[in-house]
This record gives sequence, structure tokens and C-alpha cells, in this order.
Amino acid sequence: MKKLLYITNAIDGSGGLERVLSVKTKVLAEDFGYEIHIITLNQKSATDLFFPFSVHITQHNIEVSGNPFQYISAYISGIKKVISAVKPNVILVCDDGLKAFFLPKILGNKIPIIYERHVSKLIEISDNQGFVKNIFTKLKFSLMDFLAQDFTRFIVLTDGNKNEWKLKNLQVIPNPLPFFPVEKSKLQNKKVIAVGKQSYQKSYDRLLKSWALLDREFHDWELHIYGKFDNGLGLEDLAQNLKIESQVYFHLPEKNIEEKYAESSIFVLSSRYEGFGMVLIEAMSFGMPCVSFDCHYGPSDIIKDGEDGFLVKNGDEKTFAEKLQWLMKDENLRQEMGEKARVNVERFLPKNVVGQWDKVFRGLGE
Repeated sequence: MKKLLYITNAIDGSGGLERVLSVKTKVLAEDFGYEIHIITLNQKSATDLFFPFSVHITQHNIEVSGNPFQYISAYISGIKKVISAVKPNVILVCDDGLKAFFLPKILGNKIPIIYERHVSKLIEISDNQGFVKNIFTKLKFSLMDFLAQDFTRFIVLTDGNKNEWKLKNLQVIPNPLPFFPVEKSKLQNKKVIAVGKQSYQKSYDRLLKSWALLDREFHDWELHIYGKFDNGLGLEDLAQNLKIESQVYFHLPEKNIEEKYAESSIFVLSSRYEGFGMVLIEAMSFGMPCVSFDCHYGPSDIIKDGEDGFLVKNGDEKTFAEKLQWLMKDENLRQEMGEKARVNVERFLPKNVVGQWDKVFRGLGE
């Protein structure tokens, strides 16, 4: 039995990385027979997790704190201690921070080390950043590119993400579907859903502005947004200023998000950039058509424009509203696109995606 050791920050959150890791490690442990260990940092509980992790997985938490020297020292010594005890066959790094890129040099090359990149490089860039920040970002990218060469494999989620890196050890493996419901959404409720934490990346400001452009005949439709709040973004104030507050509902992260997908008719993704777009394949598994900005990267790898949803030029709020209205107005179109979405998304079933990982692991032992 091969032993896999995942190194990440924490697994108790409600983000896409945690959801993917819960699905992937469960299938690897229970269906493929791997022994799975996960290293976390400063995690308060091994059981109070947002997503369900397999009971066959062993967690190892490392406490890190203090000044940068103390933090890094505890981080390195803690990881080495776990590696010495577990003796893994493969180490997988699921940490999008800069510190993770140094692990091959810190740990050496005795054990294969795979890096999983869950975000785009664009996460490091913000609008109108100054000259100094631009220089710092370019230097950081150069350092990341240099260090990334030391990993045995460097895995990204989409073909678009692949273009961000010029590496010989590069490979694309998408995220797996966390569920595939027996019954799909009926697509009859006048509800549109968006899922993801409130942030600059998810850009719900653009979604609200698009919603405000809807014709009056669609004012009986509701927009439900699920995700961790960020009051600093002023989204509720924006909804009021746009006079759409009676149609827009903000909700905290929902553990049973499947129920919310099932009662919705259209999914929307307004992100400025993505690493993949996990919520797209989740919604499509319920037979729901999607409207998404064609941001870098992910949506264009998932949605077949005009077939199972719509891809809109990134930032084009007017066209976004128009495509949304098409689906709102035409139930037959919703049903037709939804059926195709449910079929097309089957390529992301865990057995298909995790099978690709199994092939990588077996290849490292040859």
C-alpha cells in the first residue's frame, strides 16, 4: 500500500481547496487503497470540519507561531518530524503560498514531491497596483518559476493555468465533482444562485451591476449568494444603491449546498479570475445552465458556450445581463442547456479524475 502525505494549511474551511481535498483523499483511501496522511497548520480541531473527510485519513497538526524565524523553524521541523514517522512514498503540497515552493530544497529529493496549484497567478495582481508592487510581483513570479522546477510533478487545473508556467514537469488534472445527484433541478423556480466567498476575486459587485440591468419583467426573480461575508466590500450597500435589495439575498456558507442548487434554475459566476471554478461543475451536475464571465482560468475549460451555458467577455456586464435574461425568459432553453450540462460534466466524476492521480502515483514507482 502506497503512503501519500499531503501538506496544506488547514482543512476546516469552506473553500474549494478543502472540498476538493476531502473528495480526492476519500476516493484515494477508500476506492484505490492508499494510506493517506495530511499535515495541517494551527488547526484547532481534527473533527469540526466544514466538509466530511474520510475516517481512514490520519491528520497531523503542526503549531507554528512567533516571528518569521520562529514560524519557519517550527514549520520545517514539524514537517520533517511527520515525514520521519510516516515514511511516505509521495508528498503532495497543497499550499498556494510562497513558502510551499521551498519544500523540495528543504526536504531534498529522496521522496517524490508533487505540487498542486489551485489558483491562478492572477491572485497576486490587483487593479491599479503601484510601481513598487508591480516590481515585487514580477520578482515573486520569477522566484516561483525557478523553485517550481524542483518538484517531481507540478499539477495545474486547466489548460489556461498551464500557460502561466513554463515547466517541463507540468501536467493538467482538473478537480473532481464532489457529488452527482440522482435527481436534477427542475429549473422552474425563479432563483439564480452564486456560490463563493465575498472577495475581489469573486467580484459580486459586477454581478450586482449586471442584475440591475435586467428588464422590469424579470424583477420577480431572486439572486441568492452563498459565501463568507466581507463587510468591507459594501455589497449590501451597493444592492441598495442599485435598488435591487429586494431581489438579492446574501447567505453565509452552506454545508448542504446541494439543497440550494436543487431549488435554483440558473448558476452565475462573476469572478475576475479563477483557478478552476469548482462551483460551475457542481451546479452543472444538477442539470443547471451557467452564465459566467470568460475569466482566466477555468470557465472556458468547463462551459461549452451556447451549448450548456454562456461564456461572456470578462467584465461585459451588459451582455452578462442579456444572457441571463435569455435563460430566465425561455424555460425550454434552460431545460435543453441543463440536460447537456449534466451530461458534459460527467467527465469530472471522481472515478475519472482520481484515476488520473492514481496513474501519476503508479508512474512514480516505475
